[in-house]
Amino acid sequence: MKQEQKITTLFLDIGGVLLTNGWDRGARKLAASTFNLEPAELEERHHLTFDTYEEGKLTLDEYLNRIVFYEPRPFSREQFTDFIYAQSAPYSDMLALIPKLKEKYKLKIAIVNNEGRELNEYRIAHFGINKFVDFFISSCFVHFRKPDADIFKIALDIAQVPASQVVYIEDRAMFVSVAEGLGLNGIVHSAYEDTLVKLEKFGLTL
Repeated sequence: MKQEQKITTLFLDIGGVLLTNGWDRGARKLAASTFNLEPAELEERHHLTFDTYEEGKLTLDEYLNRIVFYEPRPFSREQFTDFIYAQSAPYSDMLALIPKLKEKYKLKIAIVNNEGRELNEYRIAHFGINKFVDFFISSCFVHFRKPDADIFKIALDIAQVPASQVVYIEDRAMFVSVAEGLGLNGIVHSAYEDTLVKLEKFGLTL
């Protein structure tokens, strides 16, 4: 059955939906192995400070000072930063899907994501996300991060649409639940084909 309320807007996460996660546990584990870092210490330092970076209150250099370069290293900051950027890869089917839906249904497209500024800006530009997204409600820009409901309220204020006209696509069920609590329609993304089926319920098909 199709949704009675016409959908006018998509809110999207980036990591886990359009791209791989930029700097997740697996990437940090690989970094520890590649650069001969103590995994447990890297992980602890990361968790103590990463939220502050994602909220836009630290630069990437400041974040790296806290988790890696608090002591001399036999590798450069540039080498480590390049490694971080290299962990991002596209989900090409999703990157192709969203512009097609935008064109067919004249949708507004917004990103609502948690990401530090430098990594976020790199991923947006490198993978062409800025070519089809109308605005970015990224944690590093608005200084709120999911699951804080305020990030969705900001997105709704900027989009100037009722929550009932929005479908939010996100790979983390908790964040979808928070959005649904504000009246948004949620899709927990796990795979391209599954999300296509879920979008059909809202009247959005290719």
